[in-house]
Amino acid sequence: MPGTILRYLATPILRQSMRQPLARPSISPFLPTFQTAFRPAIRSFSSTPVQNATLMQVLRGCRKGKKARHAVSPALAERKSPFQKGVCLKVGITRPKKPNSGERKTARVRLTTGRVVTAYIPGEGHNIQQHSVVLVRGGRSQDCPGVRYHLVRGALDLGGVTGRSTSRSKYGTKKPKKATVS
Repeated sequence: MPGTILRYLATPILRQSMRQPLARPSISPFLPTFQTAFRPAIRSFSSTPVQNATLMQVLRGCRKGKKARHAVSPALAERKSPFQKGVCLKVGITRPKKPNSGERKTARVRLTTGRVVTAYIPGEGHNIQQHSVVLVRGGRSQDCPGVRYHLVRGALDLGGVTGRSTSRSKYGTKKPKKATVS
């Protein structure tokens, strides 16, 4: 068995480079010498040495592929779109997870794809009710379990936050008019 593995490892290019003397540098950059073919890879400093898998470990199947990362907002990822339109089925409140307390406003939304998701309504106050047409974007609400989407304020039927002065673009609010002094 070791003989067959060595036979596979020794490719024609490596055999040719092994015949060349080690002291003489390679004339052509395309023909690797024995030194360049077996030079160890340069890696950053680590206090623990990297243990490469042995041949028997590889043959037994120690190398597993990495799991694919799942999407944070799967309903938007399957269509590869940043926003989707939907219709509100129900508007309610959810209680946040353990260290936090309060009432977070959420809505059940049926998207144009037919999928029903729970979305968070950001900002203070809202004007949506059942059958309102809303725009859904990705982004989970960290302290509400199962809420992976946000509604876009100031788009379609959901109005912007009134009286907001900072971060207005996130909440669909226009710049307030300056009061004229006369």
